Amino acid sequence: MPKDNAYRPFTPNPEFMALWPEGYSGNAINGLGEEGGRRPTMVWWTPDMDTAEFGPLQKWFYQREEPDETMLELRRLRREACEAPDPPVAETRAERSPEDWTSALRGFVESGDCEMTGVARMRPEWVFDHQESDLPNVVMLGVQHIYDELRHVPALRGGTDVTRQYWRAAAVSKKVAAWLRGQGWQAEAVTGPMVGKILMIPPALECGFGELGKHGSLINPEFGSAFRLGAVLTDAPFAMTPKREFRIDEFCSNCRVCEDACPPFAIAPEKKTVRGVEKWYVDFDACIPYFAESSGCAICIAACPWSRPGVGLNLAAKLEKRAERLGGGA
Repeated sequence: MPKDNAYRPFTPNPEFMALWPEGYSGNAINGLGEEGGRRPTMVWWTPDMDTAEFGPLQKWFYQREEPDETMLELRRLRREACEAPDPPVAETRAERSPEDWTSALRGFVESGDCEMTGVARMRPEWVFDHQESDLPNVVMLGVQHIYDELRHVPALRGGTDVTRQYWRAAAVSKKVAAWLRGQGWQAEAVTGPMVGKILMIPPALECGFGELGKHGSLINPEFGSAFRLGAVLTDAPFAMTPKREFRIDEFCSNCRVCEDACPPFAIAPEKKTVRGVEKWYVDFDACIPYFAESSGCAICIAACPWSRPGVGLNLAAKLEKRAERLGGGA
């Protein structure tokens, strides 16, 4: 039986549900149950709320929320970062080895602009079906939450840190893109939470940011799930960074923390097939009504055991020792 949950039982707001498009299912649009592969289709976080199917519900989300001065200022800063014009691409290209290009990204971590960097080769299945891109590489950038702020979700205080990190992710994405353009290479920033050209979790998985958790977000030992993503599409010849696995997938199979924490029971105990891939998947149609009423929720990533400071590295070490012990006894 699920553990006690202060946010249950949850009944969706009738005003929100009245705006739901007839016959529309976010799960169906996402490709839940589809055996064949295809490119993703935009569902939520539409940049144009006047034309998208879910636009009225997204407007309801923004109109219901009562942001304080801090959140409003952070939203202004994020909007300013996103709207900043890109510098022209320099006529002369800087030349360096792929390894040196990738190593140079560490400068953005050392400066405090972000906490993680990686690079993946672009794949067509990451590009939204209403977008196109011919740039071959994806630079991924991760910014860490302030856990003592995030843990207050779904209260506004926790949501404010989500907004803060989206601002930081947007700012560093634009900064990296500007750097590359100044070096003579094409570069285009992709920022959240609004839908851009690509899905960001798949390339983040590919370039070593962690593994997909049961709650549908990334998990790694360093930051748990308490981080956000930005990206830059580019033709600069970076060396790819490798995937990393920490047996988190196995851990999630035997953990129920995020399941028990989710107010609308949107997190399933088993994987689902989504556009031809078996993976952890959060029930969109169950999740989004609560998400819309609670400043974006984020309860599952705050509750995740890996997200608590200092816990993830110890968990990873224990899982590694367990695997070695079991392997030695085989």
